[in-house]
Amino acid sequence: MALSYGLFICFLLWGGMELCYPQTLWQEGASPVVVKCLESQLVVTVSKDFFGTGKLIRPADLTLGPEGCKPLVSMDTDVVVRFEVGLHECGNSLQVTKDSLVYSTFLLHSPRPVGNLSILRTNRAEVPIKCQFPRQGNVSSQAILPTWVPFRTTVFSEEKLVFSLYLMEGNWSSKKRSPTFQLGDIAHLQAEVHTGSHVPLRLFVDHCVATPTPNRNASPYHTIVDFHGCLVDGLFEASSAFKAPRPGPETLQFTVDVFHFANDSRNMIYITCHLKVTLADKVPDQLNKACSFSKSSNSWLPVEGTADICQCCNKGSCGISARSRRLVGQWHKSASRSRRHVTEEADVTVGPLIFLGKAGDHGVEESASSLTPVMLGLGLAVLVSLTLATIVLGLIRCHQAAFRPVM
Repeated sequence: MALSYGLFICFLLWGGMELCYPQTLWQEGASPVVVKCLESQLVVTVSKDFFGTGKLIRPADLTLGPEGCKPLVSMDTDVVVRFEVGLHECGNSLQVTKDSLVYSTFLLHSPRPVGNLSILRTNRAEVPIKCQFPRQGNVSSQAILPTWVPFRTTVFSEEKLVFSLYLMEGNWSSKKRSPTFQLGDIAHLQAEVHTGSHVPLRLFVDHCVATPTPNRNASPYHTIVDFHGCLVDGLFEASSAFKAPRPGPETLQFTVDVFHFANDSRNMIYITCHLKVTLADKVPDQLNKACSFSKSSNSWLPVEGTADICQCCNKGSCGISARSRRLVGQWHKSASRSRRHVTEEADVTVGPLIFLGKAGDHGVEESASSLTPVMLGLGLAVLVSLTLATIVLGLIRCHQAAFRPVM
């Protein structure tokens, strides 16, 4: 592949002046600079009659790129100077656009005085150089069936996704500032995946468990989401549910009625969720879904997809149960490397959620309430004592005044 950097040769002269001359770059002698962009190399040929004045420049005054690469001495002739460098050498910069890879650099002519003279007879000049390569398309020298994985799939499988789980304010507008709750409150949780340059993805909450410590295998525990996306916490007296519709395919929101573990003195819990993604255009199924239980209709409803994908939530047999995996210390890591381009997954923990309305807290409040009569009695006793003391002092002063001699 050979590309030129434009139809004009432009010189950025000392002081900011720019001179441009129209050139046909691939006719030797017609241009002072000829650029060839090879597969992994940049070749720049520079005429020593750089300014077209008949005064030849010195090869030592020419450099290429920010790192100042020198020309090849072995390729120096009476009329041209030659540079041969790798596309990633000499400080060349790379810009990735939607359709192209663009390598940019510059040729610099920086003259220096000759001998003991303090004058220059040529200008400082800078010539921008670019090599542009298409990003798309596979190239093969023979008409055979390719055996490599397509470029898009390779990037999709190797680039790491960023999964997040946040506590949100009740209106979903921002992250929750305080982790404290009262029993009876509703926790708003938002799961996200940062897709970067990936193809569009859809996020699912595969499994969630609450524990009193950050250790997801700790005891006691309470399962919130199970069976590949069934929000089972909503089956009980709670109103926990996924929020529909989604803000976007890469985000999933759900609510959980707050609780604490009975007979446990700790006033906090942690929630760990197993998150995963599929391609956004993949139709939700029993293994990739978000289902909530509706008490009004006594049925499971999906955030998207047909209702039949949630029927397995009643049976608890949507593939391998996440609860069963947890009991043997495994967390949905059975996907082989050959499937990594189909789903990506991660475990994310949020917490601690601190509860201020536990039974122990009420006990403290009751103890404080029981002390109130005692404190009131002590206050009244002090008040009576001060009153009696005041009366006694008054009587003493009256008695002393009655017996004071008259002068």
